[in-house]
Amino acid sequence: MVTATRAALAFGLLAGFYVLVAAVLAFTVFIDVETLSHFSAGALKIAAVLTLASLALLRGLFLVNRRVKHEEPGVAVGRDREPLLWHTVEELATRVQTRPPDEIRLVSEVNAAVSEDTSWLGLRAGRRHMYIGMPLLMTLTTDEMRAVLGHELGHYSGAHTRLGAPVYRGRIAVIAAVQSLGNHAFIQKIFYWYAKLFLRVSLAVSRNQELEADRFAVAIANRDAAAGALRKVGGTAEVWQMFLDRYVGMTGMAGSRPVNLFGGFHALVNVHAKEIAEADGAGEQTSPYDSHPSLRQRLEAIARLEDSPGMPDPRPALTLLRDPAGAMNALEMAFWTEEALKLRPLPWDELVAQGMYAALNEEAVHDLAVAGQRISGTAEPTLDAALMALAHGRAAALNDELVRLDWRPSPDLTAKVLARAIEGMLIRQGRARWTLSWTGPATLLDPAGNEVKVDEYTAQAVANPAAVAPLREWLIRLGVPVGHNPGAPVRA
Repeated sequence: MVTATRAALAFGLLAGFYVLVAAVLAFTVFIDVETLSHFSAGALKIAAVLTLASLALLRGLFLVNRRVKHEEPGVAVGRDREPLLWHTVEELATRVQTRPPDEIRLVSEVNAAVSEDTSWLGLRAGRRHMYIGMPLLMTLTTDEMRAVLGHELGHYSGAHTRLGAPVYRGRIAVIAAVQSLGNHAFIQKIFYWYAKLFLRVSLAVSRNQELEADRFAVAIANRDAAAGALRKVGGTAEVWQMFLDRYVGMTGMAGSRPVNLFGGFHALVNVHAKEIAEADGAGEQTSPYDSHPSLRQRLEAIARLEDSPGMPDPRPALTLLRDPAGAMNALEMAFWTEEALKLRPLPWDELVAQGMYAALNEEAVHDLAVAGQRISGTAEPTLDAALMALAHGRAAALNDELVRLDWRPSPDLTAKVLARAIEGMLIRQGRARWTLSWTGPATLLDPAGNEVKVDEYTAQAVANPAAVAPLREWLIRLGVPVGHNPGAPVRA
């Protein structure tokens, strides 16, 4: 009955949308015929507007409904490759009384999901797919992962995936209709209000489906495992995004990529394990257009469910894989684009050292030397030429030359570029090195492990010409070749 009701709801909403499209088209044809029969300038104008709007609508729907083949994410794992994972999924499918997936794929996302190839508005079932995120396998315990798998299989058991595809396509279609009518305000408004109705109703159904699937998670594992899994999914998502932004984002700098993608994430996870386990969704905003209830709503709903007795399994979820390292390596190859795979693979510490130099220091070393040469008139661009300009009180001129070299203007531009250039020269001489940290930003350290800080001294040198000589002498004592041409940087 629940499935039939949802199918009827989906069919009604989708049918209503296409009835609305048909009504607009029929009205347009009617106006066009009437205009031809009773020609007038006013009627012609109305017919032209309606015809253009209908053509825009049809074009938008045609483009969005074209079947485009897409590459499946991640890597597929067969029963022979990961027998324990398959056995676990099939055993849980039996417990929730549903057919198991036909394919399991490991993906490089903080997510677990299921889909089903369907036809006839979801009434006819087809091939089933399950997607399991490697980041989750690396952070969840085995019983928490069983809860996650139970949740996803619950979507099958509740026939949620039957409706998922047609409802999703319906959402895309109504949004496309609204966007395609951007130059036709009156008709767009009609579709806009229909889109709001359809999205609010269909997404409310999606949120209820998530709560239903959470009941399967509790039945499979227990309340603690289900709640713990939800917390860790949210916490892991935040850490994974930090990993992508702060660390993986260095890929391409100095023509390199990390040699062990998931090894780096594992190191970051170890540092943030407490935050991951205690994520509570604080500050999470909710909307009628959310596809999932908030974390707090789901945790509160789980707390009201009857607990399921069972022995906890605190082992890492990676124990479900026969060959975790092999799976990570295969998934890493699928993660990178063809262009990224051509880059040099480097250990994380080398990637950070070279990436930070390329990002912060390389252009500063070159451009400051060029700016110094232009002002001081030396034969070659050198750091010494820039120091000479500062010693003669030419800081403003040096700033102007840096702006001409495409540096963004700022009150302390010259001091900042001088600091980055000196850091770069120290790095070149082995007197400093950008050092990887999984607890925060990379730090520039000297060979003794002390942090290198030059910003205060460069600010003084820019503000006071008398401070340039001591700075130059210090660099020479360290063996920095201030009079050498640093060469052109490798620009992206």
